[in-house]
Amino acid sequence: MKILYTSTVLSHICQFHLPHMKNLREAGWEVHVAAHDNLAVKNGLRLKNCDKFIEVPFDRSPKSPNNVKAYRQLKKLLAEEHYDVILCNTPMGGIVTRLAAKKARKRGTKVVYMAHGFHFFKGASKKNWLVYYPIEKHMARLCDMLITVNNEDYELAKRKFGGRTKVEHIHGVGVDENRYHPATEAEQRAMREAEGLSQDDFVILCTGELNENKNQSTLIRAAALLKDRLPNLKVLLAGNGPKEQELRRLISDERLEGVVRLLGYRTDLEKLTPAVDLVVSCSRREGMPLNIIEAMLCKKPVVASHNRGHDELVSEETGALIPAGDVRGFAEAVLSYAKDPEKRAIAGERGAVRAAPYSVGDVKKEFARILEGLTER
Repeated sequence: MKILYTSTVLSHICQFHLPHMKNLREAGWEVHVAAHDNLAVKNGLRLKNCDKFIEVPFDRSPKSPNNVKAYRQLKKLLAEEHYDVILCNTPMGGIVTRLAAKKARKRGTKVVYMAHGFHFFKGASKKNWLVYYPIEKHMARLCDMLITVNNEDYELAKRKFGGRTKVEHIHGVGVDENRYHPATEAEQRAMREAEGLSQDDFVILCTGELNENKNQSTLIRAAALLKDRLPNLKVLLAGNGPKEQELRRLISDERLEGVVRLLGYRTDLEKLTPAVDLVVSCSRREGMPLNIIEAMLCKKPVVASHNRGHDELVSEETGALIPAGDVRGFAEAVLSYAKDPEKRAIAGERGAVRAAPYSVGDVKKEFARILEGLTER
């Protein structure tokens, strides 16, 4: 059996799919990957568990002529290689792949689109519904299965697209519980020392690409409200992206140079997450956020913005949910956890229980079951 993974950028495959690719190879599958290679800016991220990589010039912009080139290249590839399954990901990677795979489907190839979070959802703008929903509705006919990673998208897809394609649900792509788990006090001390943090610091970790959606500016502004009330506050932003210089200016304007630190892109957050006090995410949109699951598996409380991905994971028992742009709301929620170690411990314990079904061990079984049903002759 042979499978092709496609994605707009290679970093998506490396961040989310490597454990499942490993599982497939161990089961005897040949695994190919087609994507635009952007790993040069992803600091140590590497492609593994792959028999063949094909550089394809996908572009995130629908207007880019590179996507026409990608379509032609994929059509040629699919004519030469006879894949049993194509698993396409990301908006443009998914659209271009499904268009290019029309003839391959007629030859028996099964095409699966994994939606890591629709751009249309409860609370999304009218523009998002007018633009993205009709496209996804049409594209649903061009795949044999649509996999969703959160409950809201699953219910919507079943209701709106169920007559066009088979709809399945898995608990995200899974977090490796062998990497992300609670650490001993001695291990936490060592982790903090490695990052130049003291044992008295109240440390917040926020992970994600530095972009408009991840909305790190709200956390920075919340830190500005807290710096005098929490003199030992340290905020760590892990990630890189187009908003980096803008965020650096904001940190400077708010005089937070000693409080907020940009860590850059990190592939070793299992060496830091277990040692922080709180994980915060202010994202406007999330499908199924791995950083939140990682935090919860490490028994860390979470303060997060209201959106479908966060709402599925976080509750009053495991943290707090705040409107995405509510700077004061984030500040007050952070302060409540900073002042109450027992509250942090209780939320962390409950979060670990809540996150268990989203571990990679459980999700591998879900994905294997779906794939087995898809390829049954």
